[in-house]
Amino acid sequence: MAKEIERKFLVRNDGWRAKAVTKSILRQGYIASMDDRSVRVRILDGKSARLTIKIGRSSVTRDEFEYEIPVSDAEELMQSAIGLVIEKTRYRVPHDSFVWEVDVFAGAHRGLVIAEVEMTSENDDPSRPAWLGREVTGDFRYSNQALATEFEYDQDALSHTA
Repeated sequence: MAKEIERKFLVRNDGWRAKAVTKSILRQGYIASMDDRSVRVRILDGKSARLTIKIGRSSVTRDEFEYEIPVSDAEELMQSAIGLVIEKTRYRVPHDSFVWEVDVFAGAHRGLVIAEVEMTSENDDPSRPAWLGREVTGDFRYSNQALATEFEYDQDALSHTA
């Protein structure tokens, strides 16, 4: 069983941009969404697609199952997405021995910038780059699931300030 172990932060400034090594355009929607699980479809750069099942509500670790699917299937599934289809550009930014993924949101979430770091253990303690802001790990409002499925109910409560 695969585990996703990650921490999430708001981003304070653009200091990460000069260090970004890759850039990808993502569209993702949620086909199923419950308190402790979700089924997500994601299209990457319009060229590949994945179906992801996440189970668990822990703030740092969840079970994650991910499968390649045809882009045409993903496009069709996206039509059944709950709430919003999230649009974002993801940049990969190495820092010390970890790679941070910086998501710059477009569409309904324009202006929101979140950095995530995936770890191999909950005991990992990655050094924090100076461009990181406040930690939002465990704050469900900043999960992609909530951004897609609950944004219309709570637009004013979501702060973009790091």
